[in-house]
Amino acid sequence: MRNRHIVTYDISDPARLRLVHRKMNGFGDALQYSVFSCDLSEKERILMEEALASIINAREDRILIIDLGPAAGRGNNSVRTLGRQSPPAEPKVMVI
Repeated sequence: MRNRHIVTYDISDPARLRLVHRKMNGFGDALQYSVFSCDLSEKERILMEEALASIINAREDRILIIDLGPAAGRGNNSVRTLGRQSPPAEPKVMVI
């Protein structure tokens, strides 16, 4: 089962920030520059966390991962947008 996760990050170094953003593009859809929506299995979430942990400086950077629940259930209706809407997400295939 896949759960919908909101991943947001605050990275202090511009080089690490670019690396984290590129890595996150492989796991989900950007809602804003530092905010992603990711539909992940437990294994994919663990892989994402390991990949991000290898990039960040744990003393300076912070990544927040919020589990909204099953992607097809509550998670599908948990995010609201005011103002300009995000474009509809295209189905993605994750290659690891």
